[in-house]
Amino acid sequence: MKLSLASIKNKEDWKGYHLPAYDPAKIAENTAKDPQWLHFGSGNIFRIFPAVLCQRLIEQGEMETGIICCEGYDEEIITKCFRPYDNLTIGVTLNADGRLDKEVVGSMADSLTMLYDSDKIEKIMEAPSLQIVSFTITEKGYSLRNADHELFPAVAEDMEKGPEGCKSFMAQLAAMCLKRGRACGAPLSLVSMDNCSHNGEKLQMAVLEIAWAWLKNGKITEGDLTYLETKVAFPWSMIDKITPRPHPVVEEQLIADGVEDVSPFVTAKHTYIAPFVNAEKPQYLVIEDQFPNGRPPLEHVGVIITSRDTVNKVEKMKVCTCLNPLHTCLAIYGCLLGYTLIADEMKDEELSRFIDRMSHEEGMPFVVDPGVIDPEKFLEEVLTARLPNPFMPDTPQRIATDTSQKLSIRFGETIKAYMASETHEASGLKLIPLVLAGWLRYLVGKDDQGNVFDISPDPLLPAMKEKMKGIDLGQPLDKEQLVPILSDTAIFGVDLYACGLADKVTGYLEELLAGPGAVRAALKKYV
Repeated sequence: MKLSLASIKNKEDWKGYHLPAYDPAKIAENTAKDPQWLHFGSGNIFRIFPAVLCQRLIEQGEMETGIICCEGYDEEIITKCFRPYDNLTIGVTLNADGRLDKEVVGSMADSLTMLYDSDKIEKIMEAPSLQIVSFTITEKGYSLRNADHELFPAVAEDMEKGPEGCKSFMAQLAAMCLKRGRACGAPLSLVSMDNCSHNGEKLQMAVLEIAWAWLKNGKITEGDLTYLETKVAFPWSMIDKITPRPHPVVEEQLIADGVEDVSPFVTAKHTYIAPFVNAEKPQYLVIEDQFPNGRPPLEHVGVIITSRDTVNKVEKMKVCTCLNPLHTCLAIYGCLLGYTLIADEMKDEELSRFIDRMSHEEGMPFVVDPGVIDPEKFLEEVLTARLPNPFMPDTPQRIATDTSQKLSIRFGETIKAYMASETHEASGLKLIPLVLAGWLRYLVGKDDQGNVFDISPDPLLPAMKEKMKGIDLGQPLDKEQLVPILSDTAIFGVDLYACGLADKVTGYLEELLAGPGAVRAALKKYV
């Protein structure tokens, strides 16, 4: 069995697979005539989430066109993972009970690259029928500057030279939008579906900053800029679906089914990809209702179309209470206790109870309720289905990356809510400060047995190592040494002295540093 349009016509060969209940070739033909949806970023989450949403709408008779996917970074994804398989992919849902739900996704009507197909992409962008251009290009894809806040050389050059012959992706996008404005003047929605805060704003500011530079340099007109500012919408969204690398168990199952040529490979640009995608079943997509040229009925396939304020509230619910704080807690203590898989941590009595109590007792009293998703049900799904899923090969070491940048939003916002409350005291918190103390213990770089481990990358790591110099397992703790750390609002979102938590964090840290086994002992004592 080959993954191809010809092969999937033999339905008997594909028993156990959901096949497209339509003719993908006909959908591709319709799409070429009247493109409706263009997507940039052809990686895993796109193929098993937005592309599947489109497939559902086609099967329900609510769309007659598919998605044109375009790759602006890694052309090999298109040339080696899309075109040899007739733009089909196999989507595999990893159920927590071990079942695999397998589906052939055929909604991707065409696959293009900015490097080789820019003229064709420009024509698609100019089509009045085009309603949505969506993106899964990761947060760094929207950045115009490096870590020192300097413009990337290619961006600076594009700003200077104008819309013709741009080299950076955001400038190319801005140029194509301007050509659309001149060609048909029809409005358009640019929809970031990346998992980053205020994603629509990030996309909008990148496009407009380039356009403002072009206007200043006399490369475009006021009318061009007006089109971008008034006719192009940048709705915010919140997306949530864990989509790990292709899993060996899935590969083995597909091969056992008789599917050929499905093994993962690594491109020259280090993208790890395969003709199949595997992901967890739970998924959430919440999008601000800004579609001036219309849109498919996405709400019919589970997408929540709502206000910007509600999108923001959903994100806060997830990031500040119901998912991300739990991840950070498991990341820190998982590294200290030698775990390499989040799902295994959920079998640990103390760790599973830690995040359960922390979220229910300390987080949920001040959770932001967005109204469109029930925080209690969301949290319950995280605790009972998502984090324990053995097919989710997420590691505490990966999640521990950049923790200094995460503590403020993931824990600081809850602490602030306690400080502002008339009925609760921040100083009464017990488990959140244990996470913060755990992070400082983690920065020592030794596990609970005293073995050295690699601390995950973090922009503040050199500075923090210097501030914690001399703090070690089994050594007396100089409390004064912690003052500049615990009072740093940039890290914790609050001054831990001002909110009454500094002494508690210091006391916890002393216990965690007592010697080998002290981390486990503290968990047993406090959890």
